[in-house]
Amino acid sequence: MIYTIINKEKQKIISRNARVADNFFLRAIGLMFRKRITEDEALMFYKAPCIHTFFMRFPIDIVFLNKKMQIIRIVLALRPFRAIVCARSYLTLELPSHTSLRNGLKLGDTLDLIPLESAKGTNSRTLQRS
Repeated sequence: MIYTIINKEKQKIISRNARVADNFFLRAIGLMFRKRITEDEALMFYKAPCIHTFFMRFPIDIVFLNKKMQIIRIVLALRPFRAIVCARSYLTLELPSHTSLRNGLKLGDTLDLIPLESAKGTNSRTLQRS
């Protein structure tokens, strides 16, 4: 399923094409071996407090969120062959490099994850996962 990520404080769309890495293969591969990530794309990982960029060809922003969907850590332009940890993370976002700066993301901002159907007006619930 595809989600739209919105910054609730700023009412600004962060990504229109966010996917959940919800199986072993997607979690293991992530963005590895891809040539790029598009400006409107994101990859989401639940309960993934450690993210690496091994075998990636480009830097990415990493945004860690708690269970309240508040940003607790932002890592800008993490280069390939690096790893980063945020033990309190509930949801981790991988975004194109500098997306966080362009969209003015700040610690404490709350994000909404809206299923694509909601963005079209057929379903208004915000994604909740336990």
